[in-house]
Amino acid sequence: MTNNDILRRIRFTFDYNDDKMMALFASGGQEVTRAELSDWLKKEEDPEFKGIYDKQLATFLNGFINEKRGKKEGPQPIPEKSLNNNIIFRKLKIALNLTDEDIIAMLDLADLKASKHEISALFRNPSHKHYRLCKDQFLRNFLHGMQVKYHKG
Repeated sequence: MTNNDILRRIRFTFDYNDDKMMALFASGGQEVTRAELSDWLKKEEDPEFKGIYDKQLATFLNGFINEKRGKKEGPQPIPEKSLNNNIIFRKLKIALNLTDEDIIAMLDLADLKASKHEISALFRNPSHKHYRLCKDQFLRNFLHGMQVKYHKG
């Protein structure tokens, strides 16, 4: 999955307009223009499409956490320079205040069965012997389940 796919899916799921998206970026610590946002949301085939970098998506996800959970006191988290599916999944879990059972239920909405052990392995420290990489298909199914649960359309 590309960062742009993830950004588009979150926007669609929560029905955010451009102003709201720009506010989420700002809340995470980065001002973005409507033109930048528009280029990131375009499909890959569009000549004006621009890829969104990991740090920019991390900034957006931090703003999404602030939106859903409230901004915490003190210094804001520094956006990661490099993201993987596990980090993205963790940020979504935090933003939506999800338990393992909530995640299993959301995956079930996308017709994917997962155990509590599989879920916890994705959130372990990468040096832990039971850590597992979150594959694109798993994250895609989670995002689909999130859309089924939260999209009001």
